[in-house]
Amino acid sequence: LNQAYEAAQMIVAIEREYFGGNPISTRYGSYGDSAMEYFQGELRKYLNLIKVRMAEFRASRSIVRVSESRVMEVDLPASEADELAVNVIDQQAMFFRKLRLVDEVLARYANLDANPERVITLANGGNGSLEPAPSAQVLRSKANQARSGGANLASQNGAKSPVANPLNPDGTRAAGLSDRVNVLPRSILRTVDRIRQDLDPNAEQEVVKEFRNSKSKTTAAIRFVLLLVIVPLLTQQFTKAFIVGPIVDRIRAGGEEAEVFLNIEMEEEALHELQQFEERLRFEVLIGKAPPLSELNIEQRVRTKASEIEEDYRDRSASAVKNVFADILAAIAFALLLIYRRQDVANVKSFMDEIVYGLSDSAKAFIIILFTDTFVGFHSPHGWEILLEGLSRHLGLPANRDFIFLFIATFPVILDTIFKYWIFRYLNRISPSAVATYKTMNE
Repeated sequence: LNQAYEAAQMIVAIEREYFGGNPISTRYGSYGDSAMEYFQGELRKYLNLIKVRMAEFRASRSIVRVSESRVMEVDLPASEADELAVNVIDQQAMFFRKLRLVDEVLARYANLDANPERVITLANGGNGSLEPAPSAQVLRSKANQARSGGANLASQNGAKSPVANPLNPDGTRAAGLSDRVNVLPRSILRTVDRIRQDLDPNAEQEVVKEFRNSKSKTTAAIRFVLLLVIVPLLTQQFTKAFIVGPIVDRIRAGGEEAEVFLNIEMEEEALHELQQFEERLRFEVLIGKAPPLSELNIEQRVRTKASEIEEDYRDRSASAVKNVFADILAAIAFALLLIYRRQDVANVKSFMDEIVYGLSDSAKAFIIILFTDTFVGFHSPHGWEILLEGLSRHLGLPANRDFIFLFIATFPVILDTIFKYWIFRYLNRISPSAVATYKTMNE
């Protein structure tokens, strides 16, 4: 039931974000053929997932809880602010809310195909209600003002109230989903429909087609993720070795004209290394580990070591300059991939959504806690400090301690705020049970 509910939430999220709260159809979105094909594929995928999970849910309840008394179908009021979840969740009310949302999504697209003149619109936070589609003349005259009547019944202070059904143009109340009376319960009709689909001779071809579709999307998503990693790395290494490198080496080939050290920290490291070499050499002579050396011999060895250190730091400085330009070109290559492969970006997003929403609530909470503790936890400042110092050394910049401490004092706080806002606004609406599990594990 939870997986069917999350799939229904994904359909509602697509409707809100891309179709203005209307059903996923060409009537409500001015998108191209490729985009609509993608949306229809996502819709079919989530609808199939809902049907399979609900069939498993009904079968498990009929087998495990045979002696349970029958529960009447009731119409429960829904909260207008689903994101404002409370710590103590009413499991019974949540159970019926999940069932109702799943039923509304299934009914919305079943009725949309059966009768194009009647569509289901979203009002008041995703609670579907059935009403006639207004004609062009009604839209021009703005006579269909009753459609927004149900959304305005909430109190001014944001108090919770039931969602009223919209009104027909003649002033009568439109029939909602709970007002329709069938001769047989909807669950029996859905079971018969599922059996009919299983006996359909084209069912196997549909399953194979859906599997191939999913396989091609998964392959394309993984291939694009590998491209996002490999292309910038190859661009950085190739440009550094064959384009930027020769240019920088030619400019710095002057010897004395080129700076050996790009910053004072590199010079201090070189002096410390030379001092350690001289002290080690004198210490080995004093303890008899090395043959006795005159001051002239010691000075010659120190001078030779100084030349080696100079050459080493000259190469380091040149490599840092090459890294700056090579990294810029790698970033440009990464940006071009994102700009010109937008369809692949959408496939990766869909693939990641499938993986995330396929995890259990405990796994979701574990991943959230792992990321938050790694990047904004108690020990994260040490990791940020090492990361910034390594980046400064890579680009040949001095490691400014004041900047590093200021960054550590502000950026993790901002990142933690973003994490909490994402949990409050997005995850709390999509998977409230995962948020409850996260709070329990975090405590």
